[in-house]
Amino acid sequence: MRNLICFSLALAAAAAAPVHADAPPAATAVPSAEALGLQPSQLAIVINDAEPNSVEVGEYYRQVHGIPAANVAHVSIPNRPRKLSMDQFAQLKERIDSQLKPGIQAVLMVWSAPYAVECNSITSAYTLGYDAGQCNKSCDPGKPSRYYNSKVTQPYTQLGMRLSMLLPIDFAEEAKAVADRGAVRNFSPPPANAYYLTTSDAARSSRAQLFPPAGTLAQRKLTVKQLKADSLEGAQDIMIYQTGIARVDKLETLRFLPGALADHLTSFGGDLRGSTQMSSQRWLEAGATASYGTVSEPCSYWQKFPHPGLLLRSYLAGNTALEAYWGSVMWPAQGLFIGDPLAAPYANFRR
Repeated sequence: MRNLICFSLALAAAAAAPVHADAPPAATAVPSAEALGLQPSQLAIVINDAEPNSVEVGEYYRQVHGIPAANVAHVSIPNRPRKLSMDQFAQLKERIDSQLKPGIQAVLMVWSAPYAVECNSITSAYTLGYDAGQCNKSCDPGKPSRYYNSKVTQPYTQLGMRLSMLLPIDFAEEAKAVADRGAVRNFSPPPANAYYLTTSDAARSSRAQLFPPAGTLAQRKLTVKQLKADSLEGAQDIMIYQTGIARVDKLETLRFLPGALADHLTSFGGDLRGSTQMSSQRWLEAGATASYGTVSEPCSYWQKFPHPGLLLRSYLAGNTALEAYWGSVMWPAQGLFIGDPLAAPYANFRR
């Protein structure tokens, strides 16, 4: 119980702490956009004109979230390659960046492939720059992200980093459903559970030591549960589900709440077209709103995966899925961030 109280106090402090020394006092009637973090007006949507689903879903996402039409960038990537070379990616990034306004803080790529740049994920290559060193030895430690566990609210303005996420669009209606779930915000979240599973797979359970303490966070109406099991069955109130195993069973029995985050620590969850392990895209198909997985062999460093405590604290403090996920991964070069970046079921607590 003492650990839960400490976590609750840390959560309250994170939600209340000013981001800048010269930030306005808490009594300010209308918070600035900076104080509120990522806004729809600061997100760019990148559409692949060579793919009809990308065009359809990109426009749907723009309308659902009220994103200005001027924030849409267009590229053409024929034949849906899984992986880009460094040179191909450099040309793609130049094409995207040339269409973005200075105030854009983050980017959503609306396609299922490409999702990798050599051994890097496309989201990390875009946000951090291509890391050739990681590809020389993919099992080596990674380079720390400056955004990890930070209080930065404007990553491009403050750090020169545009955070990025990918929205898979193999099936247009499923992708639209992800956007619909992510657009549910500014309401009082229902009672929910955060599930943390320590599985029989010891290597893939390397994050178990980082799981938040079990108990209830009354103000957020969220209960943290730690389980020793290989899968969760029948839960109907999921806001967070984190585990470690190559394939997660019984997803069809679960109900994820709007804005739910879910991921599994395994080597190739970010290989969206792979078949040797479960793709992180399966989480979105099961009803989650955002997820994460690595595109190349990372070995079981927890630093290459979302830190459970940091992810939960950031999300409950009102940050978006994009901010919470990016802020929870210390070494993200190989990690692919997928889903709806603007999902923020606890956004009211940020105000």
